[in-house]
Amino acid sequence: MKSSPNLPKKVKIVEVGPRDGLQNEKEFVPIEIKVELINQLSNAGFPNIEAASFVSPKWIPQMAGSAEVMATIARKSDIIYSALTPNMKGYEDALAAKTDEIVIFSAASEVFAQKNINCSIAESVERFIPVVNAAKRDGIRVRGSISCSFACPYQGLVEPRQVAEVVKRMMDLGCDEIDIADTIGVGTPGQVAAVFEEILAFAPKELFSGHFHDTYGQSLANIYAAMEMGISIFHSSIAGLGGCPYAKGATGNVATEDVLYMLKGLSIETGIDFDAAVNIGEYITNTIGKPNASRVGRALAAKKSTGD
Repeated sequence: MKSSPNLPKKVKIVEVGPRDGLQNEKEFVPIEIKVELINQLSNAGFPNIEAASFVSPKWIPQMAGSAEVMATIARKSDIIYSALTPNMKGYEDALAAKTDEIVIFSAASEVFAQKNINCSIAESVERFIPVVNAAKRDGIRVRGSISCSFACPYQGLVEPRQVAEVVKRMMDLGCDEIDIADTIGVGTPGQVAAVFEEILAFAPKELFSGHFHDTYGQSLANIYAAMEMGISIFHSSIAGLGGCPYAKGATGNVATEDVLYMLKGLSIETGIDFDAAVNIGEYITNTIGKPNASRVGRALAAKKSTGD
């Protein structure tokens, strides 16, 4: 079956499981398990892996030991290993850990910015100027992430023009890539099309990636809508690791296996070994004792167990 001519022929998957997926786990995941997870993802062909976070362990205890993780993984030269860096201290740690790409973050909602990072959107972007300048000096890639690009848990609907304003600030900073994130997973394909239509009016499609959560079951539809707008970079988390902090019991990141299954069905290349990804999902959920949130992963496991 041929895919729509509007869809990209190849998609880049940014695997966020080791960082965004694990950071909210209550029980500390041992360093060696994080390293093994990243190594398996590397071997499966993931081109970009969000591996660490250089945020104070006081705020995110799960990310303690990120320097050790980055020092221990078996790196491949063609893979980008990313880390979240909230300030200059985090940047210096990321630089020392030989991070390939740093991730900075803001929000499209003023209320969310105030409640989440205790400052305005403008102030949050200003804080990153020395970080980005240092990264540019040191030849490190910079990715900017915009939370609540479709809706906010406090203000409700976020208008496309609000997203566009933050995109312009991120572009002025010099970001190499900008994530448009549905932090609470309530966005719909129509909203996705509207936001990308707004920002693609002044910026190239190659600059953007989609980061969708599956709280309302819309993530795959939203990815498809973004692809129809020309977007070809998407974030996903192996086995759907990572919950949504604003909706109790809700799923968080879209599962990598589900995204890969859809893309495979559309004949869109990713360069990732699908079977290996499914096995990695089983490995990490079994190891940390967590249910597999991937529908594809669960279906294939059930099929295997019944011998069908």
